[in-house]
Amino acid sequence: MWNFKRLFDDLLEKPNNLSTASKYTAMNGLIYLTVGILLIIWPGLTQTIFRDRAFVGDEQGLIRVMGLAVVVIGWLYLFGGRSGARQVVAASVVNRPTFVPLVLVTLAIAGVFPHLLLSFAFLDVALAFGAWVILSRSGAGATHQMGSRDVTF
Repeated sequence: MWNFKRLFDDLLEKPNNLSTASKYTAMNGLIYLTVGILLIIWPGLTQTIFRDRAFVGDEQGLIRVMGLAVVVIGWLYLFGGRSGARQVVAASVVNRPTFVPLVLVTLAIAGVFPHLLLSFAFLDVALAFGAWVILSRSGAGATHQMGSRDVTF
C-alpha cells in the first residue's frame, strides 16, 4: 500500500541548519518555480515583457512546455537545496554556465525568441556564479543533523 504520509514527511524533511549555499539553491528554486508558473499561465509574457515577436502556429504551447520544464527544475532546486546536500549546489554550478547558455544563446542567435532565451541564459549563469561564490566560501566536511540522522558533507 502507498504510504503518502511518509512520502510527504520525507519531502518536507530538512536539516536543522541549512548552509547558505543550500538556502541560496532553494531560493533559486523559488525563482524558477515562479517564472515557470508565469510561462504556463501567461505565455504572452514573451511579447509583453520581452518584446519578442508574435507566436506563429503552436508556439504558445511550446512556451507553456518550456514553463513546465522550468517548474520541474525549480522544484528540484527547491527540494535539493532543502536537503542540505552540497552536491546539489555543485551540480547546478557545473551545468548552468555551460549547457544552458550553449543551447539558449545558439537558439537566440537563430531568432527563436531571442529576448526571452537570452534573459534565461543570463539569469541562469548569474545564479550559477552566485552559487559558486557561496559554495567556495563555505567549508567542506560540515555535518548537519537531519531528523534522527547525521549527514556529513
